[in-house]
Amino acid sequence: MATASSSLHQPIFPQYPSLSRSSRFHPPLRLSSLRFPSRIRASSAVALEPESSTQLNNGLEFDLFSCPVCYEPLIRKGPPGLNLPAIYRSGFKCRSCNKSYSSKDMYLDLTITAGSKDYNELQPNRTELFRSPLVSFLYERGWRQNFNQSGFPGRDEEFKMAQEYFEPVIGGLLVDVSCGSGLFSRKFAESGTYSGVVALDFSENMLRQCYDFIKKENPALATTNLALVRADVSRLPFSTGSVDAVHAGAALHCWPSPSNAVAEITRILRSGGIFVGTTFLRPSFGNSSITSILRPFRQWERSLQNYNNLTEKEIEDLCTSCGLINYRSKVQRSFIMFSAQKA
Repeated sequence: MATASSSLHQPIFPQYPSLSRSSRFHPPLRLSSLRFPSRIRASSAVALEPESSTQLNNGLEFDLFSCPVCYEPLIRKGPPGLNLPAIYRSGFKCRSCNKSYSSKDMYLDLTITAGSKDYNELQPNRTELFRSPLVSFLYERGWRQNFNQSGFPGRDEEFKMAQEYFEPVIGGLLVDVSCGSGLFSRKFAESGTYSGVVALDFSENMLRQCYDFIKKENPALATTNLALVRADVSRLPFSTGSVDAVHAGAALHCWPSPSNAVAEITRILRSGGIFVGTTFLRPSFGNSSITSILRPFRQWERSLQNYNNLTEKEIEDLCTSCGLINYRSKVQRSFIMFSAQKA
């Protein structure tokens, strides 16, 4: 795969020589020098040069990532590129609020509390559960496989289904939020069909597991356009309208506030960008009058449980209320894969 510093006249992926400059896929990007990466579209047949205004006089460059505090693009001092070695050796700083961010354990920490030694905000139980080293270790070693009992079709089929939904934005930047151990992040990166993939999770141990799987299964993946980032799904470290695709596998039911998370996903998507997610469904009674009567009881029950399982109608309403359009879904027992688009 071409590196971030490759010539704009080279194929995006050397192993796929047919994906050339004339392809619908856009050419490789110097991701570190793009303030608004969404200005290069997957459907564009002509390469756009990076904006010179993003280069600062002291040699620093605006980065793909933004500050989670003020959403201003971060400035990077270090090697360009989205690959793990480049991310690991780079320093990042917000020119607006002067906050610094650094990498450790081969992931970039872009949480609001990054760098704080004493402050440790208490998270909901379901969030803390997945930060556990044991749960992170077991996630791909039996935990996720049990989802098929609820109708989840399995990693390969789910990936294939997601790729079909993402077809209009193939070639763009994809962010896999709440990626866990990178089960799908690695698949998206290995597919060679995206200019960059960001594997993003709040759990440090999940990201460490992701890196361990990369080292064990496909070490070359570490040198492609794949970044591991620790961040909060309700405070995503990207500029508004800068991302082409967002994936959230088996995640929505774990989020403390699904509405805040979907609103953030909508914010970072460019116009025409696509959000694809899977989750466990909450049974729906179908009859609107019965549903209305039972809603207070369901809300009370939800407050007593650990997860935010929604009905199919609630998921559609959530996406619509956040400004997403063209909602589609596929349901199999308690499994749902849904897709929606930024207007």
